[in-house]
Amino acid sequence: MPSNETLTLTVQRFHPQRQPNTLSMSYTVPKTKTLLQALTHIKRTQDPTLTFNAGCNASVCGSCAVRVNGREVLACAYTPQEGDLIEPLRYATVLKDLVVDASHTTTLNARAHNASHGHKEEMQSIDAAHAITRQSDCILCSACYSACPVLAVNSDFLGPFALTRSWRYIADSREADTSSIMQSIQTNGIWDCTLCGECTTVCPQHIDPKNDIMMLQGKAGILGYTNPKFGGGMSFDGGFGTPDFGVPSF
Repeated sequence: MPSNETLTLTVQRFHPQRQPNTLSMSYTVPKTKTLLQALTHIKRTQDPTLTFNAGCNASVCGSCAVRVNGREVLACAYTPQEGDLIEPLRYATVLKDLVVDASHTTTLNARAHNASHGHKEEMQSIDAAHAITRQSDCILCSACYSACPVLAVNSDFLGPFALTRSWRYIADSREADTSSIMQSIQTNGIWDCTLCGECTTVCPQHIDPKNDIMMLQGKAGILGYTNPKFGGGMSFDGGFGTPDFGVPSF
């Protein structure tokens, strides 16, 4: 039983060359300020095979993101509690224990074309610069991606961080051409988001991907794009994407 000075943590372990390759192991550790300190203690004093990512220890690099009790956190910022279950992030290939393949961040951003495609030399107002500052703070920790329920049913979904980055460039008044970005996020992009806000809840940088996606949807509508799920959109001739049951008689 844990004392007032210790607590028990359970870590979901994974090893690709062992059977079973997944198992849960519990460790008793001294109470620490951060989960990263607890994991480091386990590795140094109890189990040197425990594998996890860590970098800056200052919530800047994003490499230590994990799930605790089903919620995405940065291990260097989370204070562990008695009975916590620590798991790797979802929707990414687990390499070993809490380490996942992060190559999807590059792949998804490339699919979204969310980079500068030429810029205009002009003075930008303070308000215009402020409008894209928060989005520029993304550290690609993938907490939002792991929290997104859409990925459970659509593995091709671009995900929150790629769409937030798309809005960062589309909203930048200095960008000369954002048409390729907007075109790239129509399929498996802005219209597939359920706007549940789970991504916003877990972001350690306090970015609001849900709002960014809503802004993208509004901008897409202005540019003539429509949500394919609504068929003919707001046109009464095209309907709202529902079957035509005819006119009821009374």
